[in-house]
Amino acid sequence: MQNKGFVKVFAVLLTLVCLFYLSFSFVTRYYNNKAAEYAGGDPAKESTYLDSLSTQKVWLGYTLKQCREMEISLGLDLKGGMNVVLELNVADVIRSLSNNNQDENFNKALDLAYAHQATSQKDFIDLFAEEYKKLDNGARLSAIFSTFELKDKINPQSSDAQVISILKQELQSAIDNSFNVLRTRIDRFGVVSPNIQRLETAGRILVELPGVKEPERVRKLLQGSANLEFWETYQLPEIYQQLIAADNVLAAILNAKEIDSATETANEPEATAEATAAETATSDADSLLAQIHQDKPEAAASANMEEFAKQHPLFALLQINQYNGQLVPSAIVGIANVKDIDKINEYLNMKQVKDVLPRNLSLKWGVKAIDEKEQYFYLYAIKMTNRDGSPALGGDVVTDANADFAQQAGRNEQEVSMTMNAEGAKAWARLTKDNIGKAVAIVLDDMVYSAPNVQVEITGGRSQITGHFTPEEAKDLANVLKSGKMAASVQIVQEDVVGPSLGQEAINSGVISFVLALVLLMIYMCAFYGLIPGLIADGALVLNIFFTMGILASFQAVLTLPGIAGMVLTLGMAVDANVLIYERTKEELRAGKSLGKAIADGYGNAFSAIFDSNLTSIITGIVLFYFGTGPIRGFATTMIIGLFASFLTAVFLTRIVYEGLLAKDRLKNVTFTTSLTKDLLTNPKINFLGARKVGYLIPLIIIVLGAISMSTIGLNNGIDFTGGRNYVIRFDQDVKTDEVRDMLDAQLDGAVSVITIGTSNQVRVSTNYKIADANPSVDQEIETKLFEGVKPLLPEGTTQDEFVGSYIQSSQKVGPSMADDIKNSAILAVVFAMICMAAYILLRFRDVSFSVGAFASVATTTFCIISFYTLLWKILPFSMEVDQTFIAAILTIIGYSINDTVVVFDRIRETIGLYPKRDRYQVINDALNSTLCRTFNTSLTTLVVVLCIFILGGATIRSFTFAILLGIIIGTYSTLFVATPIAYELQKKKINKKASKETAAK
Repeated sequence: MQNKGFVKVFAVLLTLVCLFYLSFSFVTRYYNNKAAEYAGGDPAKESTYLDSLSTQKVWLGYTLKQCREMEISLGLDLKGGMNVVLELNVADVIRSLSNNNQDENFNKALDLAYAHQATSQKDFIDLFAEEYKKLDNGARLSAIFSTFELKDKINPQSSDAQVISILKQELQSAIDNSFNVLRTRIDRFGVVSPNIQRLETAGRILVELPGVKEPERVRKLLQGSANLEFWETYQLPEIYQQLIAADNVLAAILNAKEIDSATETANEPEATAEATAAETATSDADSLLAQIHQDKPEAAASANMEEFAKQHPLFALLQINQYNGQLVPSAIVGIANVKDIDKINEYLNMKQVKDVLPRNLSLKWGVKAIDEKEQYFYLYAIKMTNRDGSPALGGDVVTDANADFAQQAGRNEQEVSMTMNAEGAKAWARLTKDNIGKAVAIVLDDMVYSAPNVQVEITGGRSQITGHFTPEEAKDLANVLKSGKMAASVQIVQEDVVGPSLGQEAINSGVISFVLALVLLMIYMCAFYGLIPGLIADGALVLNIFFTMGILASFQAVLTLPGIAGMVLTLGMAVDANVLIYERTKEELRAGKSLGKAIADGYGNAFSAIFDSNLTSIITGIVLFYFGTGPIRGFATTMIIGLFASFLTAVFLTRIVYEGLLAKDRLKNVTFTTSLTKDLLTNPKINFLGARKVGYLIPLIIIVLGAISMSTIGLNNGIDFTGGRNYVIRFDQDVKTDEVRDMLDAQLDGAVSVITIGTSNQVRVSTNYKIADANPSVDQEIETKLFEGVKPLLPEGTTQDEFVGSYIQSSQKVGPSMADDIKNSAILAVVFAMICMAAYILLRFRDVSFSVGAFASVATTTFCIISFYTLLWKILPFSMEVDQTFIAAILTIIGYSINDTVVVFDRIRETIGLYPKRDRYQVINDALNSTLCRTFNTSLTTLVVVLCIFILGGATIRSFTFAILLGIIIGTYSTLFVATPIAYELQKKKINKKASKETAAK
């Protein structure tokens, strides 16, 4: 084998890389186990333990936090949690940019664009421009958007193309800001390893929150409007006495509770404490500040800290902003560790504490940590100057903001420039004039993003904010300032919630199916080809798994249940390469060649077929990845990586092993057969082409029956394609679906279906009740209706919160616009995959007959599977929904059936090359017979693997695996009785036409 040294070096380097990335998963598991052991079942203790180690270096210079980011994360279907797709209302952004223009055609064009977006692949702004032109052909967009706020970008003479370009830039700015706001909110929510990313569709953002157990809180958090505000601030010396008083109040309350917890005497010391605090605050202030300055650093690591905490509970957690024993005249009150923030908030929200603090004081936390380890945050003193509690200035007056470098004191530093409208400019001038020498806090979502000091009165509405910003921080602040002018709502268009118990079951079923499939494959290879060849192939499978997992870890991929299914399926397809090599080697041995020569020729002759079959499957995976979302992409990623790994292990590494064993003369008596398989399909003489008419007829009958069923019964479309909500509910006892449906019909206006999922005590309720209503309260309303409907089936005394938390195992929501997009993408994906397959065959074999045969084969396979789904979905005892996972199965089968077809076509091409004048009928029949053993082995091994997933992989992917099971059987049939016969028919016509021309020429 050429380049053997390169292959060895590459394999070793890849092994080291995989070991490196996989090691992080073992490290995090070790510390997770230690945390669980330390906590003894207390989640709060476990979280505290892990947080304390998060910034410590635990492995190869990486901190625990970095290790957790580098490990293979489990998807929501395995770990439980929440997956949400949010959509920014682009129409709202456009209206906002027009200054809420009331022009009738403008608003009608927006409504039409919104309606057409569901069925169009065009950008929303392009759709809007088209609709506006249709309504008024002579109108110019600049007439709508040449507002005061956009005067520097759009003027009445601007062309429509220029306006559209500016609108797209402004929309992107709105999306960026929404993304940043959501990212900050999620960081505050405290989720481990959250994932937030922009999607290709403009205005959509994906949010994944593993382990979340409060979906209603998440919905409110994500869909709440972002309010940008400008606030005046207090300086610390102005409120220091009151903070001392608050600290004294807390000390009195907490000490009183410690001494005597009796409720009848609890109020008395509190009242006394308030009075005493006010009297003693002034005299204690200086001595306390000295004590904080002098004692606290030493006390933090000693027993004195406990005594200090008793006397000063607030200042034990909040380090006052002081320097050399003097208060810093700043809006920053103090600094606190992230783990203490909740306790400080609890203290500050106590009524007794609020009573001694100024009524117009609001204490708000900074949005970003001040240290590299992200442990410490500033607390700011906000002054509420308006009686109604509103900010000094609202963020809606900001018209633009940009981050750039500015020359400051002879050096370049980041600067954020801000522009306001006329009304805002006047208010800003008053605000800055009244606060010269003080800070004005920029607040978004109740968090302080920046609090720059005012140097002079700022007139004209243009301001520059400087500070020690990084480029990223400056850009974030600019986006925050821009958020004030974007009156755009964000709504959930797709949602999946998976409970932790369902996730654990998915892990168990996925692992069991994977292990069983691997063991069966290993046994099969040894039983069919002999011990040594079988063990070498099995070793390649194990290496394949190792490389696949290592590469997934290097991509920091998320492992989902479909991802495990993709890995298991890849094992079945990986065996195909070894089967092809072994079958060709057996042929060479039967031709009388020596073992070494037979193995070399076996690898050489099988290479083109392996290359083509793997490449067609990879093309399918790429199509899947491009058109799929979420778990489907996980499946595609795993499959693509697995195919690359199988090519390396099966084609190159196993050959190195064989060459090494041959060199040491350790392959005596190896025949690549066993007593069971010695004569199996050795020289079959089946006349496949002779049966081609019957071969055409059988799938044709199935497709016709399917078409009739489609027009009468239809397909069982999932909510991915129709829009709606799914809820998986598990009861304590077996239930009947009809009974549950009757209970819920009245509650959900009859828009409900119920099927059994997995076990007889678990059902899935599907409904499209109020699916078009974007109000966040609808989710809670439906949960209430579900609870009221199935209440008779629940234990006595069960509350709605218990029902939602314990009985609803998972939920899913897909909005109408999202459903239309998914459906359109699915149709495009299937058609595009078929065209890609046909184009590749044409390119590779340079014969249109092969291309047409391949296209007919995959089309037949696809239509037959769809036909079976419309014929059987009311009969079989599991869900047979047509949704994203079904489309993924169809695409996988397109790749698989082409894989099989390519092997046969490759043999036909090879035989024609050797015997160009041999009768084509005989050539094709011989090719089908000579590859029959390989076809049988590949189909059987893949069938066994998928059967394991079907039986043990869990109810959630049963429909997916059933489609693949059908596809393996129908795809193999189509190769033998559709693809190859059609290629023969076309080649025969071509040969006859050529012969007629030659005869005529004579």
